[in-house]
Amino acid sequence: MNNKNRICLWYDGTAQEAAEFYARTFPDSAVDAIHHAPGDYPAGQQGDVITVDFTVIGIPCIGLNGGAMFKHNEAFSFQVATDDQAETDRLWNAIIDNGGQASACGWCKDKWGVSWQISPRVLVDAVTSTDKAAAKRAFEAMMTMTKIDIAAIQAAVKG
Repeated sequence: MNNKNRICLWYDGTAQEAAEFYARTFPDSAVDAIHHAPGDYPAGQQGDVITVDFTVIGIPCIGLNGGAMFKHNEAFSFQVATDDQAETDRLWNAIIDNGGQASACGWCKDKWGVSWQISPRVLVDAVTSTDKAAAKRAFEAMMTMTKIDIAAIQAAVKG
């Protein structure tokens, strides 16, 4: 354990599959190590993958195959800042097309239940603008979207 702090995500036997998907999908991501249980445990047996060390967009994580007792929910999410519509579309579609679910305002959930905010920088800049009227228009436009449409946000800012 090289990092003093890392995010621990609980999975029902699918930590390695999730980590491999994240490593393929997001930049600066990797599966760093796979650890097998040294003995039997409530959710598995000796030799099963028990934890997976991985990195998601530079953030150190550990996936714990702890069983079915705990589920992910929207109280935790990864917020990914995208630079353009192509990157927004690529990441959003990768999550949705791999068994995920679309939600509102740039949120989606992957097939393991982990929530993601695919947030173009343009959107964040628009809704936090010091021009309160433009920020309100951008916010109202965002509230009608699932995946964020950068051109629509830019049009809303312009009024």
